[in-house]
Amino acid sequence: METDSPLENRFNYIMGLVNIVAIFCIVWLLWYIFMHADGIFRLYTPMYGFSLVVVFFSAILIIKDIFEFYPFAEKTPPDQSVLIRGILLTITAVVLMLFLYYVVFWKFLGEFGITYFSPYSIIAAGSQGAEIWNAREISSRAILYFFAAFLWITITWSAGFGRWPWQKNDRSVQAWSRLFTILFFVVIAYTVLFHASVCHLFYPAQVNAGVEPWWISFADTGSANFSLGLLLCALFWAVSSDLLWEGYPFKLLAKKDGGNFLRGLFVFIVTTILGIILLWILLKGMIYFWDEPFMGGQYTDGPDFRFLHAAEISGFLILSAFILKNYFNNFPNTNSIWLNAIVRTLLAIVGGALVYLFYYSNATVFFLGKVPGIAQPDDTPLVWTILFLSIIAVHCDFFEGWPLKKDRGTGLND
Repeated sequence: METDSPLENRFNYIMGLVNIVAIFCIVWLLWYIFMHADGIFRLYTPMYGFSLVVVFFSAILIIKDIFEFYPFAEKTPPDQSVLIRGILLTITAVVLMLFLYYVVFWKFLGEFGITYFSPYSIIAAGSQGAEIWNAREISSRAILYFFAAFLWITITWSAGFGRWPWQKNDRSVQAWSRLFTILFFVVIAYTVLFHASVCHLFYPAQVNAGVEPWWISFADTGSANFSLGLLLCALFWAVSSDLLWEGYPFKLLAKKDGGNFLRGLFVFIVTTILGIILLWILLKGMIYFWDEPFMGGQYTDGPDFRFLHAAEISGFLILSAFILKNYFNNFPNTNSIWLNAIVRTLLAIVGGALVYLFYYSNATVFFLGKVPGIAQPDDTPLVWTILFLSIIAVHCDFFEGWPLKKDRGTGLND
């Protein structure tokens, strides 16, 4: 296969570097305002801030991937400012996040359906919910897990099924049909992969509401970090196919670069298998450095931490892929898609390793207010990573790279 890259010769990589430095500064500012221990809101508890960031990223994906900007125009109209459109879409994402989090989950599902989705319902039930901080951490964890399943289904669906089977319908039918279909599978994924673990956060465990986590016998932990690690590892491959490999090899299963049932099915199956392989490789690497984990082990010795750390590493890799695609023109752009895919994937892995080294360096003690070292109980790198991904998506999809990028489909200003 070959790919043409007319923008390669006039893409300004210096401007790409300027963009990513600017985005890093915005992320740092937002982190200081909302998450930093010495900041203003101090939402990083860490589960409360973690869940809010994941819901925000999900809201962005609802707007740009599921609804494809409906009811807004798909692209900025000639008579509208990119800046105004970007601000309007960003406000919409924030409002949607607040609505989903506090109205749908805290007020509706948490009060009329499932206790653990609302801290106030947990408090009313007594037991571990006797005080607000612990109750909020439990509900935040449950909401986080639900939207982790949502991110997995949404991103993988977008890479495989696309607009299928509603491609001949109007935008409103496509948007709502895709949303409810994705939510159907999200509920199944959440129930199987996370619900049981949340029920066992309580004492005594809510055994009549959720079974014992089915992975405990081979994972040596009942923590949902197992599922989180698996989904993030699988997501890396879905993102790689969609961004770095330009849809290949799954693109060969559909006509006219669209989605269909066969392509979507293969994307889910193949990326899940590759995710299991990546998870296994990462766990083996941790055994090499930290020896075998054991049930009840603390910090790096705990199986639950190992699975969470695999998710965190995958998050760094995904962030690296986003940066390469959006700010460095998916370098390289040769005439061979296969060569491009291999080199880009290797660059994403190297970039992920550099992000890893940065996050666990002393620099983030200053930038993020984190505790030095690995496996600190209150340190969750995925919060920072997903916030970073969210701001990249806002900048590139809502603001179309403004102010340095001319418009969709062109290179950066020289």
